[in-house]
Amino acid sequence: MALFEIETDGHIVITWATDEQAAREVVADAFPYESVRRLVKRPRDSWVISKSALGLMSRETNPCVVARECLQSAGGDKVRAVRLYMNQTGDDLDTAKKAIESNMAMGW
Repeated sequence: MALFEIETDGHIVITWATDEQAAREVVADAFPYESVRRLVKRPRDSWVISKSALGLMSRETNPCVVARECLQSAGGDKVRAVRLYMNQTGDDLDTAKKAIESNMAMGW
């Protein structure tokens, strides 16, 4: 099996498949209304996402670091951590909740 990167209209899917047709079928099952824009067989068995390419290298702008610090300051209290996150980043309630909740799921 090979590792494939498949870009659709709204998603980038990384999946193992036996060949390109099998990779297309994975995407068709998951996102039947989206077109495959790009399909690449990866040259190695791993996938790397560059934090610098996403603009997450600075400690001040890394949402996970900020969320974890807010959770620590709030003693694990989700509501208080969300408020701290909003205050520190200026993000809206929905964005703050997502940042805090996703970091809570990672073991906080």
